[in-house]
Amino acid sequence: MDEDTLPRSEVGGKAGLLPAQHIEALLRRRKIRAADEVAADQVQPASLDLRLGAKAYRVRASFLPGRERTVLEQLATLKQHEITLDGGAVLEQGCVYLVELQEQLELPATIAAIANPKSSTGRIDVFTRLIADHSEAFDWVEAGYRGPLYAEIFPRTFSIKVRKGSRLNQIRFLRRTGSQDRYWRPSLSDAELRALDARTPLIDGEAGKATIRFGLNVRVDLRGEGKGAVIGYRALRYTEVVDVDGKGAHERKEFWEPMRSHGGRLILNPNQFYILASKERIFVPPAFAAEMIPIDPMMGEFRAHYAGFFDPGFGARDDGGAGSRAVLEVRTLDVPFVLEDGQIIARLVYEHLAEAPVRVYGRGIKSHYQGQGLKLSKHFR
Repeated sequence: MDEDTLPRSEVGGKAGLLPAQHIEALLRRRKIRAADEVAADQVQPASLDLRLGAKAYRVRASFLPGRERTVLEQLATLKQHEITLDGGAVLEQGCVYLVELQEQLELPATIAAIANPKSSTGRIDVFTRLIADHSEAFDWVEAGYRGPLYAEIFPRTFSIKVRKGSRLNQIRFLRRTGSQDRYWRPSLSDAELRALDARTPLIDGEAGKATIRFGLNVRVDLRGEGKGAVIGYRALRYTEVVDVDGKGAHERKEFWEPMRSHGGRLILNPNQFYILASKERIFVPPAFAAEMIPIDPMMGEFRAHYAGFFDPGFGARDDGGAGSRAVLEVRTLDVPFVLEDGQIIARLVYEHLAEAPVRVYGRGIKSHYQGQGLKLSKHFR
């Protein structure tokens, strides 16, 4: 395609998240660039997978550079150890690391970016956040930014093996128009979400079934398919290392304890990590994306869903079924907490795409979690 015929993502059109064809146009225009060519499968329906660079730095603490500094200026005072990733290296549980990513940005003045962990990263309790130079917020890149990107990586439950090219997080690009707030997002209001649900049912294929309050409310399933059914998994401690690039490389029983239905109640132990599932089967129509947001902390002493991005088309079923369950990554805080079956545990905020995507989440692009029920990450067999 001639450059003059590429979509001009930075000019004209609706505000909203950019779909795959506009991300590809940004790549062709060198607005996103890397020394090693970006692979075609890094481009998802409305996001771009990011790759680790060749070096990791163990640091004393998490940080933001602030408006006056670059990340490297802050790193100079905080780094403790340098690690090469070329042949693979282990990042230890409980330690904080910083890795420069291979991708760099030269964003137009109308394009900002938002990042989040990939689903497989969240499901092994690896807390990762994007940092840009002169930033005051994690996972946010301001419109017009030019420069490198970094990943802060904090393995919380398992030590992990990574290497140059490993993909732990992803980035979405947001076209802004007019004079929106600095951190503006193209989120649907509750009224807009109810209207969308009436046109295209978002829950279980039934219009009007969704509970909508500051987004689509998501409830936890603690009964499963009957008495004694597996309703979740609790991470074991003191396990072997998880290879983040190893699909089906690990035995599930060596890392996870299955939990079975017991009266619709589960007591979460302090500072432990759980994989649970939603009661609802969720659908994200192709013209939208969605992000799972933690529920108000006043409603529980836990955090759900660190890897919360749902691509356009999530939940579309080849078998004619309605939606896919959301898998919930749940970590408790410092006190035990009782979860009851059907309790609201998170909410899903839907966002407009600037244009319909040329491809959607699902079997056609070999998506790992389409049509899922309760499911561990791709690393386990």
